[in-house]
Amino acid sequence: MPTASEARAWAHSALRGIGDSLYTPFCGVDGDDIDWDAYRALVRYCVGDLRHSMLWLTSGVGEFWSLTIPERKRLLETAIEEARAINPDVVIQSCTAALSAKDCLELTLHAQDAGADIVYIQTPMMELHGGEGVLKFFRYIGDRSDIALGMFNSPSSGYVLSAAEGARIAEAVPAVCATKEGAFRPGNSRLLQELAPELVIWECDTTVYRAGWLRAGVVGPAQLGTTGYLYETPQRRVLAEYWDLVWNEKLVEAMDFAVESGLGQFGVDTMSWFTCYPGRPDYFTHWGGAFKYAASLLGLPIGDYPHSRPPQAELPAAAQQQIRGAYRRFGLIG
Repeated sequence: MPTASEARAWAHSALRGIGDSLYTPFCGVDGDDIDWDAYRALVRYCVGDLRHSMLWLTSGVGEFWSLTIPERKRLLETAIEEARAINPDVVIQSCTAALSAKDCLELTLHAQDAGADIVYIQTPMMELHGGEGVLKFFRYIGDRSDIALGMFNSPSSGYVLSAAEGARIAEAVPAVCATKEGAFRPGNSRLLQELAPELVIWECDTTVYRAGWLRAGVVGPAQLGTTGYLYETPQRRVLAEYWDLVWNEKLVEAMDFAVESGLGQFGVDTMSWFTCYPGRPDYFTHWGGAFKYAASLLGLPIGDYPHSRPPQAELPAAAQQQIRGAYRRFGLIG
């Protein structure tokens, strides 16, 4: 668990492999409770059965906006307990995004004390005065904590940092060592790497990895926070095989494998429901109900309340049909 001063050296050696962003399994009336047994089983599946090397906790897929602070703390503690019992070296990434800097700091200090390796702060979601406001937010956390920090530059915030703004944060807050660039703007990521080469960058537009950006040092050898457990099974580790080819610079083989295995088409068939809501087509979201429905098709426990808590809508039957069809074509279900 690196301190703030150790963060950048640590990040370049430790942030490697597949990092799973976990959903939150709800139960009870209106999903007001959390199914802790289901959550523990999901952690064990990702770290044990799939042997993924990182976890990404209480973030967009986990519907952090619908969780209380005590729930977020317990989710982190539970994941650390279960994961490290299987793999003591698993990298624990905790998202501590919150509407107030004080709540974010409380969650960050808890993550620091609980044994997380790094926390990621999503660009604040409301009343944000641009890059200057994000910088003030990060400074507030960095001045009061001693843990590695990462940026989470997501369009779901409603404001996406430019490369210059991200580099300014990295320069001003030494604990900032990594960033998840979730806006699918690879040109911005390339410029950010030039301005702040000390950062480990994950570009969510994964086509850049096939273009040799890992060898060029633009991006790092990690999928920092994705739902990798929805793209493979222990019996058919398609995603792991694909990324092993990429990380070993076998790019032609990786591209061929993506086509032959159906992995590339599977992403096309499912991604729209994971990140888009038809009633607001211009908005990027993390539709918790879609992730959990996909998980249920693979036999993963999702709790007895399969929907998201408010403010998200329930997943429609058309989405379920499309996701189910995608899994059948991919061959992960019968």
